[in-house]
Amino acid sequence: QVQLVESGGGSVQAGGSLRVSCAASGRTFSSYVMGWFRQAPGKEREFVAGINRDGGRTYFSDSVKFRFAISRDNAKNTVYLQMTSLKPEDTAVYYCAARYAMLIGTTPTQYDYWGQGTQVTVSS
Repeated sequence: QVQLVESGGGSVQAGGSLRVSCAASGRTFSSYVMGWFRQAPGKEREFVAGINRDGGRTYFSDSVKFRFAISRDNAKNTVYLQMTSLKPEDTAVYYCAARYAMLIGTTPTQYDYWGQGTQVTVSS
C-alpha cells in the first residue's frame, strides 16, 4: 500500500514557474514508477510526465515537453514536477500516481495508487 500526498500547487501568472511535490508513505518507494497527471474541468485526466524507479529515465507529454521537468528523491520518498513557462492551458488539478512496474505508463489505468491532487491555476 502506498499513500501519496501532493503539495505546492497554487496560482501563478502566465510565463511563471511552480514546483509541485508528492510525498509517498512506505519503504518501497523506489519500487514504483511515478507519474504526474492532470485534469482540467470537463476534460479527461491526461498524462503529463513519468519517471522510472531510479530516476534515470523520464518521459513527457508533447504539451509540456521542454517546459516541465520531473525528478525524484528516493531517500526522501518524494517526486517533483518543476513547471516553467506556464500557460493558462496548464490550469488543472495535478495528481501524482505510483505504478508497481518497471516501465513508465502513460494512461491512468496503468497506475495503482493516486494522490488527492493539487490545484494549479495559471492566469493570463
